Amino acid sequence: MHTPSQAPWRDITPRAGLAGWHATGGKATYAIENGELVGRAAPGKTNSWLVSDAQYGDYIMEFDARTDPALNSGVMVRGQSRPDYRDGVVHGYQAEIDPSKRGWSGGLYDEQRRQWLYTLGRNEAARRAFRSGDWNHYRIEAIGNRLRTWINGVPATDVVDDVDARGFVAFQVHAIPDAEAARGPEVRFRRVRVITDSPARHAMPETALEQRGWLTNRLSPGEQRAGWKLLWDGATTNGWKSAKSAGFPTKGWSVTGGLLTVEPSDGGEATNGGDIVTTRDYRDFELSVDFRLTPGANSGIKYFVDPDLLKGDGSAIGLEYQLLDDERHPDAKMGRDGNRTVGSLYDLITARNLSDPDSPGKRVNPPGEWNRAVIIVRGRHVEHWLNGFKVVEYERGSPEFRALVAQSKYAKWPKFGEWEQGPILLQDHGNRVDFRSIKLREL
Repeated sequence: MHTPSQAPWRDITPRAGLAGWHATGGKATYAIENGELVGRAAPGKTNSWLVSDAQYGDYIMEFDARTDPALNSGVMVRGQSRPDYRDGVVHGYQAEIDPSKRGWSGGLYDEQRRQWLYTLGRNEAARRAFRSGDWNHYRIEAIGNRLRTWINGVPATDVVDDVDARGFVAFQVHAIPDAEAARGPEVRFRRVRVITDSPARHAMPETALEQRGWLTNRLSPGEQRAGWKLLWDGATTNGWKSAKSAGFPTKGWSVTGGLLTVEPSDGGEATNGGDIVTTRDYRDFELSVDFRLTPGANSGIKYFVDPDLLKGDGSAIGLEYQLLDDERHPDAKMGRDGNRTVGSLYDLITARNLSDPDSPGKRVNPPGEWNRAVIIVRGRHVEHWLNGFKVVEYERGSPEFRALVAQSKYAKWPKFGEWEQGPILLQDHGNRVDFRSIKLREL
């Protein structure tokens, strides 16, 4: 690696007149003051952007940013805007500038597309690194299909994704309520520089930061090093079988185009192909599943399943991460206090936004778009995550857990949810749901 003095940096800070840049989106204004780019909020409900005319592929970028504590912002990395996508809206990878209590500055957000690719919900060191109301130094590396960010020298994100290989740089002024925008809060950028000549030679060393992979049915190198394994290979039924028989269901499930799909039937529980389970059991693990609902769909991901407990009709018994179209399926209004909504521990604990308590609710992409469910089990401690936000946390076998079970449909099953190990289950509830990128690492 070259030292910073040897690196071929090129300054791209916008200059007076903003030649080589153009504003789009909302009504915020951009100006140059004392060599700094200043973006000032204005009333309106649309995010504003100052977009580079130049396109960038592999590069390293550094800059300083300072924002009003009330004004969210960010910088696009390989940004996109096409007439055929939402009327040309700016979208794509964004390094976040987040002065809110949540404090996810440096996180990687997929603007106007998949939402968060890497939150700081599990990176407390990066959360603490941001200095609200002061200048903060950012570093972004976009090399091949890997994107990494640093905030004030602290590693923030490490993402592998192959959606965009090239795009523009853009500086955001986020839309805020009109009353707040009227006072003209501002965000400032300075010392914006890039390396585009052999950037891989000047990349930072590997860090201990966990890598998040978004490759469809594939593992990134960092995931492989961390012990992740694909539970589904993306092409066959290997590793899976019916929850109530030895083979894989002969109907009700399909494997096509990199999707593992439960086919629609009558909306009943395990009445067509039936549930499928992994062919081996798991004890302590982190499971990640990408799922796509259809309108009105119901399904679930179960763990610590006992396939022999229920011999008759119905779904196999186990703890369930609920998959549901909350707006359209009646189950969302059943149970107690929403404990059958998406992300919930079904019939036991309601999914809520635990990562960002000030947020109005869960971050859920609508039917037809992909969501990511993550389940983490360490001994008795269990967490549900939905699209990078923690939504459920509990202790198996605790007095609180047992009290919830006693009030639930599972009360008749002895030691429900407290078994030492069990397979992973994908539920057939009679509605079409697509699954992909099903992966697990044992802890």
